[in-house]
Amino acid sequence: MTIYLAREASKVWRKVCAETTTELPLLREKWPLLLAGIVFQYIHGLAARGVHYLHRPGPLLQDLGFMALPELGQDKNYLSECTFVFIFFSFFLWTFHPFIYHSKRFYTILIWRRVLAFLVASQVLRIITFYSTQLPGPNYHCREGSNMATLPPPNNVLEVLLINFPRGVNLGCGDLIFSSHMIFTLVFVRTYHKYGSKRFIKLLAWVMAIVQSLLIIAARKHYTVDVVVAWYAVNLVVFFVDTKLPEMPDRTNGSPLIPLSNKDKDGRPKDEKDVRLKDEFHKLLNGNHGDPTDRRQRVQMNGRHPEEDMSMLSDATPNGGT
Repeated sequence: MTIYLAREASKVWRKVCAETTTELPLLREKWPLLLAGIVFQYIHGLAARGVHYLHRPGPLLQDLGFMALPELGQDKNYLSECTFVFIFFSFFLWTFHPFIYHSKRFYTILIWRRVLAFLVASQVLRIITFYSTQLPGPNYHCREGSNMATLPPPNNVLEVLLINFPRGVNLGCGDLIFSSHMIFTLVFVRTYHKYGSKRFIKLLAWVMAIVQSLLIIAARKHYTVDVVVAWYAVNLVVFFVDTKLPEMPDRTNGSPLIPLSNKDKDGRPKDEKDVRLKDEFHKLLNGNHGDPTDRRQRVQMNGRHPEEDMSMLSDATPNGGT
């Protein structure tokens, strides 16, 4: 048993090393874009922290979702966060499965570059929206009478820049339209729907997105409008950004590491060279050897060429015969 485990661990380690060697050139090329996407996550958190200073508690707005879904209560408020954490880490681990599994459909660096582009575009719209109008937060700590509903003025700039992570993010107020949890959930689900391979998991992912939406409303973390806007805004953003980004190479077809340019090293357009090689291959099969001046038909008859039949006929004819 120990020998078997050691052998399997050695195989996994070799796969990890091989995939790391494959991904490093992409990381060296794409690291500025990845770093910009990661830095913007901090900027998004900083913006959410800033709007908390502007938040003013008030009576809850009339909401159809609040009428339809019973309140979970503060003691069961964690169900929404647990669902989101499960979706987040499941997607995160899935993006790194090429380092372990033999079957691979994408490069981890490229897919995270794509995901971060979706997140940044959606978060930019979100920041503009919740700074435009501050609604009274429906969450328990944002209601009237709570000491955390409005933050006191900061004592220094550092207090704002540190954003009190993660407590300041989870207990924020004012950043309502539209839901940040739904941005991450929908981006992850759409990405797996496009690049994942298991149909059952795709269906399960969409079900989890719907459950997450209902739990957010039942936990009173957002109004129903925050979730509804997220559903169509994020899907439209992903659709638009996806059309602008270059498509990722499909590794199942043995695509090269980095997408090829329109020209090969010899300067000839790739499509022209492919056509020329295909023509030469067909000519070789037909016996024409790529010479356009040779138009003789070389059709085999019973496994023999016509030249062989003529030589046999001349041998069989008596001397002097016509």
